[in-house]
Amino acid sequence: MTTVERYLLSEVSKVLAGVVGVLLLVSMSMLLLRTLEEVNVGAINGHLLVRYLGFQVARDISSLLPPAFFLAALVALGRMARDSELIAIAASGIGPGRIYRGVGLVAVPLALLTAWLALDIQPWAAAQIQRIRLQQGDQAAQIAGLQAGRFYQQQEGMVTVFVGHIDGDRQLRNLFIQDARGAVTRTVLSDTGLHQLDPVTGDHHIVLLHGRRYDGTPGAADYTIGTFDRYRLRVAARDPATLVTRKRSTMPTRALLESDTLSDRAELEHRISSPIAVLSLGLIAVPLSATSPRQRATGRMFLAFLTYFGFFNLQRLAEAWMESAVTPVWLGSLWYQALVLALVYMVLMWDSYWLRRLLRRP
Repeated sequence: MTTVERYLLSEVSKVLAGVVGVLLLVSMSMLLLRTLEEVNVGAINGHLLVRYLGFQVARDISSLLPPAFFLAALVALGRMARDSELIAIAASGIGPGRIYRGVGLVAVPLALLTAWLALDIQPWAAAQIQRIRLQQGDQAAQIAGLQAGRFYQQQEGMVTVFVGHIDGDRQLRNLFIQDARGAVTRTVLSDTGLHQLDPVTGDHHIVLLHGRRYDGTPGAADYTIGTFDRYRLRVAARDPATLVTRKRSTMPTRALLESDTLSDRAELEHRISSPIAVLSLGLIAVPLSATSPRQRATGRMFLAFLTYFGFFNLQRLAEAWMESAVTPVWLGSLWYQALVLALVYMVLMWDSYWLRRLLRRP
């Protein structure tokens, strides 16, 4: 490793650390606000806040690294250009290949790290997030973090529970339950009740005491009204592990590799796109940096801005086209990276020293 390459490695790495830190801080702030909203409405228990937030960061960090590296490379090389360091490097007989190698010393390890995060950590974190949501949707989690004055829906909306007040000894007051799981919709009201957990089966029971029961639709011939001393609503415990794999983002990468469906392949290429994007954006960032302090960098910065938004918008478009079979299967969804790379180099070619020299020849 030459001195120039070590210097580029140091400069880009320092800026990259700062950019990643800022993006993580902004991302965590936004995720924290969303999570606090879910805690406020009772969807997430407060004691799971830090854990849930950590899983969200682990899920999203692989998508933050490519734009962070692109910005870091632009800032580092732009600073070197303004301070005439790139001119001094070129005057010393060091070609652009060394610049690419210096940036590559950061890009390659970062791409490997991004690949590990995208292929391994991201689906694991997504599965943990879904497991927490399923547990919170289960009756056990809702009762454990029950808040008075809120409606809770269970069993895919078939059961609605409302608790008006909770005493200090966990006694439930002013209970309302609507159960639409059977052929007849049942509405149950009670002034008092309690929650019980079956330690053997893990099932949960809401027990209403001395209440009223309404079966059927008001006004219908079969509508009945009755009273009871004790009414028990059983909600079977669910195993979140059996439901987590329903979401494609939670599937392990090995399962996606073994699948032949188009949707699974689109998810696989979405994960692969992040580490490849680190290398592609590194190749784009080098020519986008101005090479002279006299050269106006406004045009190239505007091109870098268009490249950034075009790159990631084309990513979403390519993945949507692939999943809906608009583009052929053999093309996949990674073609946009080669397209953006080719377009940037074609635009910058008109400002190339070698092209100007070639056009001057008789």
